[in-house]
Amino acid sequence: MRKSRISAVAAMAAAAALALTGCGGSGDEAGAGDTVKIGIKFDQPGLGFKDGDKFTGFDVDVAKYVANELGFAEDKIEWVSAPSANRETLLETNQVDMILATYSITDSRKERVAFAGPYFVAGQDLLVRTDDSSITGPDTLKGKKLCSVTGSTSAKKVSDTYPGVALVEQGGYADCLGLLETGGIDAVTTDDIILAGLAATEANKGKFKVVGNTFTEELYGVGLNKENTTCEDVNTAITKMIDSGEWEKSLKANTEGTGYTPNAKLNPPTPAPCA
Repeated sequence: MRKSRISAVAAMAAAAALALTGCGGSGDEAGAGDTVKIGIKFDQPGLGFKDGDKFTGFDVDVAKYVANELGFAEDKIEWVSAPSANRETLLETNQVDMILATYSITDSRKERVAFAGPYFVAGQDLLVRTDDSSITGPDTLKGKKLCSVTGSTSAKKVSDTYPGVALVEQGGYADCLGLLETGGIDAVTTDDIILAGLAATEANKGKFKVVGNTFTEELYGVGLNKENTTCEDVNTAITKMIDSGEWEKSLKANTEGTGYTPNAKLNPPTPAPCA
């Protein structure tokens, strides 16, 4: 979506002038068919999940709120799958206008893309069976089997710091949870909110719990093309969502029944000034 079209839509919506630089569109004046393309995960329950034509999760809720504040109603959003390995390319090539997909803000990523936010601060944590009181943090994993997905650095971070942990890699978190349920492993590790989303699914409710002892900080940001000039507008929308109570409402709804509460010292976050 080209700058002139976005700006026209924003003006019609009485919002601040926008300059998103996504793909799509012909550059004509905004009309009824104008959309905003937002990248999310399609396979992450509680955060970004696609079920038929329905999209749910905390990232999805934040994306909807931000898009609405920028002048795009929900029916004007085109959802695009944004796997972790493809996120920078999707933004650089303007295949999407923004990305909300558990996208941690890092210095190396900022060399290629821009970020608004953060809108959430996650932390690496552990998921265990609800009846397991022996694991209270990474320092209690000695002699235990710890699962994470192949290619992830989460489990290696734990094993490097806490020797004696047996690493088990699986193709996806669903495989890890299957082993956790049957006792094949003792814990699963990744970002706390991702674990909470997995545990909150209908099939997993009551089976697992998030330990609640985070040992990293991951600032989730809204990924933008470096030429995008809407960072401040996105930050304003995030702040408004937090102040209105909708941020907390969405977070609770998407992690219900897991015993999960975000780190209150870090959440809700204050978006950083745009560079």
